[in-house]
Amino acid sequence: MTWKIQAITGEFTGQEISIDHDMLVGRHQEADVLLQSAEVSRKHAALLLKEQALWVQDLNSSNGTFVNDLKVENESQLHDGDIVQFASFKFSVLAPAQMAEVVETETETETVAVQQPAEAVAPSETAAEKTVAEQMNDQGMPSLTERDSNVQLSRDGMPQSVAVPKPAPIPEGVDVSKVTPNPEPVPVEQPVSRVEEEHTQQKNASLGLITIIVLVILAILAWVMFK
Repeated sequence: MTWKIQAITGEFTGQEISIDHDMLVGRHQEADVLLQSAEVSRKHAALLLKEQALWVQDLNSSNGTFVNDLKVENESQLHDGDIVQFASFKFSVLAPAQMAEVVETETETETVAVQQPAEAVAPSETAAEKTVAEQMNDQGMPSLTERDSNVQLSRDGMPQSVAVPKPAPIPEGVDVSKVTPNPEPVPVEQPVSRVEEEHTQQKNASLGLITIIVLVILAILAWVMFK
């Protein structure tokens, strides 16, 4: 059972590193996982195997060690699919094949256990469905046995030859002749259009101008005659 980490960033993208013993990560020449970058500490972190489980331990690095974007303060256990990050270098954690199968089997068992109640509910939902006739009865529609036997029905179930009800009788003491007739319609004056209004204004202005001219002429004649 061998754990692996696969590079998903940087120049090592796609490269897998098998972890079969405790390994040192850093830019030191003696590091098992050598990351030659100034942002990586000489002894950045350690990958530790404890009882077939994989752990990562930060060694007081300058730019930190992260698991799924969470900074590791001391050490943290790794699981299949986790993203472990040393500074800016990211690796995907790959669990041993046998351990991954056990995890998948447990996940499928939990999924089946969750789906079983839904299947058990399905028959009750089917039984709860009502026919159209039952829904009509719930809404207050009378059944065929409750209808009048003398009423003939069409193929669509609609009643035929139903008598039209007579109007209500006039109460006693009411004089129909004294009922107030409908009021006569009041004529409504049509609004004067804008064109007609301007035409009237121009006409009034012309008459006023002519009047002024006539008055001026009369004043001149009177002045000449009495000079």
